[in-house]
Amino acid sequence: MSKLKHWQTETRITPEADEALKAFPTVIRQLLFNRGYATDETARQFLKATVAFDTSPWQLTGMERAITRLEYAILNQEPVVIYGDYDVDGVTATALLVQVLKSLGTQVREYIPNRFDEGYGLNNEALDTLKAEGSRVVITVDCGIRSLDEAVHARNLNLDLIISDHHHPGEILPDAYAIINPKQPGDAYPDKDLAGVGVAFKIAEALLERFPNNGFIKDDLLDLVALGTVADLAPLAGENRSLVRQGLRQLRQTQRQGLFSLAAVTGLDLKNINASNIGFGLGPRLNAAGRLDSALAAFKLLCSTDIFESGQLAQTLEIQNRDRQQVTRSMQAQAEKMVLEEDPDAFLLFAVDPDFNAGVVGLAASRLSDIFYRPAIVACIGETTTRGSCRSIPEFHITEALDQCADLLVRYGGHAAAAGFTVENAKLPELKKRIKFIAEKQLSGLELHPLLCADAEISLTELNSRLLEQLAWFEPTGYGNPEPVFVTRGVRVASSRAVGSDGKHLKLNVTDGYSHFDAIGFRLGDLQPTLPTYVDLLFTFELNEFNGRKNFQLNVRDLKSAERPE
Repeated sequence: MSKLKHWQTETRITPEADEALKAFPTVIRQLLFNRGYATDETARQFLKATVAFDTSPWQLTGMERAITRLEYAILNQEPVVIYGDYDVDGVTATALLVQVLKSLGTQVREYIPNRFDEGYGLNNEALDTLKAEGSRVVITVDCGIRSLDEAVHARNLNLDLIISDHHHPGEILPDAYAIINPKQPGDAYPDKDLAGVGVAFKIAEALLERFPNNGFIKDDLLDLVALGTVADLAPLAGENRSLVRQGLRQLRQTQRQGLFSLAAVTGLDLKNINASNIGFGLGPRLNAAGRLDSALAAFKLLCSTDIFESGQLAQTLEIQNRDRQQVTRSMQAQAEKMVLEEDPDAFLLFAVDPDFNAGVVGLAASRLSDIFYRPAIVACIGETTTRGSCRSIPEFHITEALDQCADLLVRYGGHAAAAGFTVENAKLPELKKRIKFIAEKQLSGLELHPLLCADAEISLTELNSRLLEQLAWFEPTGYGNPEPVFVTRGVRVASSRAVGSDGKHLKLNVTDGYSHFDAIGFRLGDLQPTLPTYVDLLFTFELNEFNGRKNFQLNVRDLKSAERPE
């Protein structure tokens, strides 16, 4: 039980920080200290989700040149294309800029490549088509920063290419008309962690400053910013935290008919939506379109004002998401089998098959990485090329590893924890050999175990409605700002049972002799037959709502056997 997972409780707050944060309750002081806030001023900025630095979009390299070009296109009625990616970040960024430019009277349309026919990012065939259709300006969102050849092709076509992206650039930047990416060398923008939709929002801010009298309110775009930022796992700190906090407020009063319809099929109440609802509810359904077919259905849903069209599109996404779940489960099982048969102790896991669905290879890679705690690559072999998706662990920067294989790849890009690539089939064996060697060189000698971090030890009697209200101050939580996690030791299991399909989840009632709490452990159902009487729990504290009833609940991340307390 919990043999592979290591628990770690954060260092206790220092006396100096404890004194500086004395205005806050004891548990909240520790939570703030754990997140790097050790003064009253910085703590209040964090809790209020305010930004301490200048967020003017004009600080971004390339912004002035890009906006001046767009101003000319708007005033002269030149056709503009927003070229987006097919995930939630790309689709929301596309919808956002299309909406803003239309409000300014621009001849603007979207272009989202088909994952299966075109692959990720810019491609020359699409640029040829857009030029033939009369386009003069192409703005990428959430892609393009590594599209060197495509930028040259656009210039040869006399297309003005504006690249907006948030992925890590390579050593050479594309020869585009303008590049807007806070991660590019020398960029002065203080926050480097904006999502693709966040960068698109900065372009919208600059446009609306240049055209201030059109009656459009930029805050109306923040629901899209929240959706894309959370779904793309951008860190929920700094400006992202502020944007998502505001975006959640906007989502709770959104006027987008498509989001009403999507929330309805998801079973969500938009009035109480949080970041977790995006990550596990709305996001996967918006992503499902691009994973199994075309992402245009998700784009149309976000832009639709018709209740009947929105309802149909939402149902389509719901059905596609269920299909995606089935495909993912099948692929995960096959990928796990391949890994176990080849080498389950490898420093990097590699599963490739022509029957794999290119739309869900990333989900399968993520599951492999979770199960084995290793970087994982899952790829689909096509007729001439193989498309792969990578997921990694904190000890291994996957995109930097791909940088060392760039000579083998047609294209690639990503972050420290996730990336994608295309490679010619003939070069696939060499790629596998080289990247496995890189992983072994970097990871050998390290103890590779998932580390579960707890903020503090707490007793069941300290869990109450007041604490729950205080924990809400830390929202939005997610990547970069984890939900507060606690440890309580030596509690008795009053009852337990496996629940859910195939008994995957564990339902508990636990007590310390004074307080009783219900608890749920997702994916822990296999522990039920051997569950000891006394356990240590690592959990988050939440309010559970089911069939109109509300009760406190412990969401168990892990548990260990505990010696019987005195």
